[in-house]
Amino acid sequence: MVTLEQVEKLRQHANISYDEAKTALENAGGDVLQALIDLERAGKVKPPQGGGQYNSGNVAGSINQKEQQYNEKDPANDHAKHHREDSSAFSRNMRKFLRWLGEVIHKGNINALIIEKDGLEVMKLPITVLVILLFFVFWIVVPLMVVGLFFNFRYYFRGPDIKTTKVNDVIGSVANAAEEIKNDIKK
Repeated sequence: MVTLEQVEKLRQHANISYDEAKTALENAGGDVLQALIDLERAGKVKPPQGGGQYNSGNVAGSINQKEQQYNEKDPANDHAKHHREDSSAFSRNMRKFLRWLGEVIHKGNINALIIEKDGLEVMKLPITVLVILLFFVFWIVVPLMVVGLFFNFRYYFRGPDIKTTKVNDVIGSVANAAEEIKNDIKK
């Protein structure tokens, strides 16, 4: 992974844009020297004075010298460096979280709660919608589902990520119990 520090070092040394530096570093696997050599070969950076090509001696020395000068000029640089690292870690963690959240929402959208009455599918409700309804109007949704059991509604889950039937077995047992209670009341 390319860090902001690496991009800044390459930008200062090669006098190129942020995007060019980032792309060069990504192509070089994060190796500043290799990125600089690749930029020189592509004609985006002038070769070092005196001819030849860059090597680890003049890149590392030049970059370290510039970094040392930069640190000497700004004593608060250490704080700024830690702040960049913290914000970079935060950004990385936020991207991971959002990626995970997207996967969860996708799974919730492709799996569904099926509502049947007398063997006919009445409604197919994505699990994401069910969770949102339960979160915001729990005291309406749950009683409606319980009352629906007494009016011959059956519920079960179906989808590519639902591998076990244990939940459906439990829901079926509850529906059977509601049917028995209804028959007992009729007698």
